[in-house]
Amino acid sequence: MTLEEAVAKVQQDTGGKILSADPRKFGRRTEYRIKVLTPEGHVRTISISSDAPRAGTDKHPAGNGAGKKEKH
Repeated sequence: MTLEEAVAKVQQDTGGKILSADPRKFGRRTEYRIKVLTPEGHVRTISISSDAPRAGTDKHPAGNGAGKKEKH
């Protein structure tokens, strides 16, 4: 998941206004910290891992061994 996708997801999920969005590195993992002003007037900070599934993607992306190939 990219920073732009994470921002779009938070905006869609909360219906709020994005105030800031910053990537944070933790070793090999990246986490996006997104500050949003909710319609109720509260500021929330939401963290999303870059490993989180993207909207509209299958649970088993190609190449992870979850395909329909027969194993022999």
